[in-house]
Order: sequence, then C-alpha cells, then structure tokens
Amino acid sequence: MNNELYNFIVNKEHHRFRHKSCLELAKEYHSKNLSPIERMADRFERLTNEEKPVILDGEQIVFMRTVSDLPDIFTEEEWNGIKDKHYIHELGFMSNLSPNYYSAISSGLLSKRETADVYGKRAIDNIIKLSDKYLQEARRIGRKDIEAVLTQVPRYGARNFREALQFFRILHFALWLEGNYHNTIGRFDKYMYPYLKKDMENGILTEESALELLEDFFLSFNKDSDIYTGVQQGDNGQSMMLGGIDENGDDVYNLLSELCLKASYDLKMIDPKINLRVSKNTPKERFTEAAKLTKAGLGLPQYSNDDIVIPALKKLGYDHNDAVNYTVAACWEFIIPNVGGDVANIGALSFPKVIDKALHNDLERAQSYEEFFGYVKKEIQKECDKICDNIKDLWFIPSPFMNVLMDCDIYNGGKYNNFGIHGTGIATASDSLAVIKKYVFDEKDLSKGELIIAVDSNFENRPELLHKLRFQAPKLGNNDDYVDDIATRLLDEFAEALKGKTNCRGGIYRAGTGSAMYYLWHANEIGASPDGRRAKEPFGTNFSVSLFAKVKGPVSVIASMTKQHFENAINGGPLTLEFHQSIFSDDDGIEKVGMLVKSFIDRGGHQLQLNTVNLEKMLDAQKHPELHKQLVVRIWGWSAYFVELDKEYQDHVIARQAYTI
Repeated sequence: MNNELYNFIVNKEHHRFRHKSCLELAKEYHSKNLSPIERMADRFERLTNEEKPVILDGEQIVFMRTVSDLPDIFTEEEWNGIKDKHYIHELGFMSNLSPNYYSAISSGLLSKRETADVYGKRAIDNIIKLSDKYLQEARRIGRKDIEAVLTQVPRYGARNFREALQFFRILHFALWLEGNYHNTIGRFDKYMYPYLKKDMENGILTEESALELLEDFFLSFNKDSDIYTGVQQGDNGQSMMLGGIDENGDDVYNLLSELCLKASYDLKMIDPKINLRVSKNTPKERFTEAAKLTKAGLGLPQYSNDDIVIPALKKLGYDHNDAVNYTVAACWEFIIPNVGGDVANIGALSFPKVIDKALHNDLERAQSYEEFFGYVKKEIQKECDKICDNIKDLWFIPSPFMNVLMDCDIYNGGKYNNFGIHGTGIATASDSLAVIKKYVFDEKDLSKGELIIAVDSNFENRPELLHKLRFQAPKLGNNDDYVDDIATRLLDEFAEALKGKTNCRGGIYRAGTGSAMYYLWHANEIGASPDGRRAKEPFGTNFSVSLFAKVKGPVSVIASMTKQHFENAINGGPLTLEFHQSIFSDDDGIEKVGMLVKSFIDRGGHQLQLNTVNLEKMLDAQKHPELHKQLVVRIWGWSAYFVELDKEYQDHVIARQAYTI
C-alpha cells in the first residue's frame, strides 16, 4: 500500500484542489431554448474544460474531481413543468446501471466514436481532451509512467492491467461528471482479469505489484465519494461484484477476485463495496477468506446466491446468458450489465402499514384469522395498485456518455425495463400478524377492541401487555413456523399482487425483500404496531428481525429467513446480521462465520450481508467523533463512516442485534 497516498486521502488533503463551478447555466439554456440532450452535452463540455488536472505524489491511477458541484440545466419552472408531464424517479438522472466497461476498455473511445450519435461523439471528444490535460501535466512533472499510459488510453484499447484500470477510472469519472449517479462497477473480476492474467504470464506483474496497483485503484474510488449523490455520505453505489458463474457454468472467481478481497481488507475504506456471488458449489475456504473481510468491520462482502437468483431471474423472463451475468445495483437490487434498463428501486410497499390499515378497518368484523388475512391480502393488492398506477410516463434526463457505454439505446430503455418494488418491515408485519392470530383468534385472551386501543394509545398504561407482545409473543428469527410461515405468505401475496402488471416502459414489476432508507421513513407513517413496537421506533433494515426481538441466535435467524419463496420476490434485499467484534478474536471465530454463511447459502437464502459491531466504540464515537474517523458500519446496502452519518442512522445501527456464535 502507498501509505503516503492513503493518508493524504484519508485526511482529505486532496479537498484543497476543489472549487465551486462558476457556471450558471439553467437560465442561459432556457433563453436559447436548448433541448435536454443539448444541455447535457454542453454542460459536460464546460465542466471538462473547468476541470484541472491533479496528480498526487506517487499515485498510479489518476483523475480526481476538482469541480465540486454540477450546475442545474433546468430552471425551477422548467423542471416543475417536466414533472407535471412525467414521472421523475429520484433526481431524474440515469442511475443504478451497469454499463459495458469492457467494450470501451478493450476497443478504445475512438472506436466507440465511430458508432456514437452526435452527442456521444461530443462527450468522447471532451473526455479525450481532459485526458490530454492530464497527459500534459504528467509530462510537466516528469511522470513518464502516467504519460505512457495516457498516450494509449482512453483513445485506444488498453494493452495491460494498469492501462485497463486507468481506462475504467476515466470512464467512471466521466459518468459522475455527466450527472449520472450510483454508477456501479459490475462483474469486475470477469471483465478485468484477462489483463491481469496476461501481465502475470508475461512477467510484467507479480502478485505483490498487482496488489499495490489494485490498492491504488481502490483509493481512486474514495477521492470524490463525498460529493457523489446519496441519502447519506457513503450511499454512492460504487458496488463491485466478484465471483459467480459465467454463461457456460464455469466459476469466474480468480486471482483478481482474491486480490480485491485483500485490497479491501488492507485499505479498510468504504469504497468500492464488495459483493460476492456464491452457491452450494463454492468451496468452504472461500467463505473463510471472505469472513476475514467481515472481521475488518466494513460490512463487506455482501453475498448473493447463484442457486436462487439465476433461476428466479429466468422465471421472470431474463434470457439465460443475461441472468447468469447478473450483478447488483447501488445496494443489492439485481440488475443486468450492458443491456439492462431496469429501475430496481422505483417504489416500496410497507407491510406494517398494510397490517395497520387492516387492523383498524377490518379486524372488528373478521370472524377468523383466515378471514382477517384475506383483508390483509386485499390491502396488499390495493397498495401495489396504488404504487403502480402512480408511475406513468417515466422520463430520464438523457445521458449521451452513458448511452455510448450501453449495448442498447438507453435513452428509450434497455433490453429489460422492469421496475423493482421494495417490501419493508417484514418482521414487524409478521410478528404483528402472529400476535393477532395467537392472542385474538387462537387463544382468545386479547379482545379485538383491546388490541386496537392499546396500539392507538402507544401502549400507554398497558405495560404488562406491551411486555407480553414485545418479548413473549412469537417473533420472526426463532425458527418458529408459526410466524415464519406468515412471512412466507406475506411475500407470496406481495409477488402475486404485482404479477401480470405491465409498467409504462413495457416491463414487469419485481417484488423484493429490501428496504433502503424506508425502514426509517415507513416507520414514521404509522403509530405503534401489534407486535409491541412503539410509535417512532424504526423497522429492521431489509429482510431482518425486529430490533427488539429476543432471538436464539444467528443460526435460528438463518433458519427462519431461508424458508421463504425467494423465486417469487427476487428484486433483492438481504438478510442482515450484526456480529459482535469479539467473535473474531481467533481464527476459529472467522471459520465459524464462514461456515454460517455457507449454511445460509446451502439452506436456500438468496442474499446476506454481515456487519461487525462494537457497541462501546460506537457510543464513544458519538461523543468523540474526532477519535473515530475511520469507524465503518453497514447501513442498508452500503457502508459508511459512522461519524459522518446522521444520528438517526447511528442510533439504528446501535440498536440492532449483536450476535455471538
């Protein structure tokens, strides 16, 4: 590792090279009546002209943002007019796509220019012009190694591993500068390994020098990440997928995969976010190696199970070669590289809100639990109808350079244009239904009215009932079919409610088990819930147990959370487990965690993420943030520096279960 460069970036000394853009473009564009694509092309040109080449001492992979903001291209009135006519997803720019980096890296941008439209050509010309500024700067300061690399790329295809890494950095940099966000990395070890393999065979690189180069490359993801778009700093979508099978069923995992795990372990930074594709055929040693990264406390890697994901994607209509090539979006949603135009996070269903509506509207008239669940089913259908009916005439701001990198006309969508809907608060909803089933209908020791009053009063003056529902009632996570089967039914009904619907781009809707930031937002939409959760208490993140649930341990949680029919709800959303740091005190603990992950995969779990937490350290970090700048925690589908999070996210991590094995 280049310690000098590492410390320079960690201490944010590179921020001194930044400046605010002096451009005010929206009014100018309005007065000239420029089209959206003309505005994007012009802004990109002006921003590349404003960028100043900075080459840090000793770095091998260059390009760093010096313009810290992107000026608006629409006036407020224009943007409101667009929103009146179209459905605008998030910020309106293209995001959560996995472009074909390999095609550009292998052929060069001049080759891509031959088939690009006029706006793509302009983007390519401006990228090359900016690269030439870096080339001239390298020549000025005597960095002949960088000069040699930039003489080749990005004009022409990369010839070796270093050129390929530098080419990727330029492409990734350009996508962010254009205005796209949550720009994923895709199956990095699949498309980049041939360059490493060739250099190793020709004696150009050793494992040691390749790791040093890779760590420099990893550092490049952390130069600008604080100015990338996200709900919180760290939510930037720089997700890298490793391993998994290829189109022929062969294992992709290779030396580069191993080096990526080691580089992430050595650097202990939040980017890139490592994802690992595994299956029943994955050797147990690989799980042990990955568990070492979990020990580092980065919330990495996140696991996806090929045995479940690939057949489920094919069931949804994805071609075999596309399904086996899946990667993840910014967090964990499954997307297809090169040709996929899916919007994997376009909406979210709140399971607890559905239960709350049925509780207040239908519980009194229900004569049995099955009748009441029928009302819940109708509420799920109504909520799904509402979500889908609200998404009409989806429109994105055109992205000339993203279009260059896709194997489709991304302006009009991709080969696949499916919409993903999250399903939040599964444990709160399942536990609440278990309470209604057990105490209201089966045992009949809690009246319907009594439960409704208790919920509406936030359990005030009912401490004994609160304790019973909170700590003695059945809870998801204890391998208890009584409540586990309820979670299965809820997910099945969610998927069924979306089945057969066609979205405004001709695609389908995918049900999922994720929550993103909704585990806080949706929790504030309702008051208390029948499971003993009090008003304002958040849901568990993604597909996980309730924060206050008393569970036997991670083994029982895995048993509970692998029974569901994930082939019906495959948009993505991992089971999240928090381990206390003490379990990694020796190699035996690391191996046990690895075997626990393997057990999850063998039992048919679809996605898993692990976090290593230390309660005392987090509490101290809230009091003394200056002493814990590099403390990393997993939030939902991404990791962040604890001290840079808003307190509500800090408190949620602190409140999560901390398991031992």
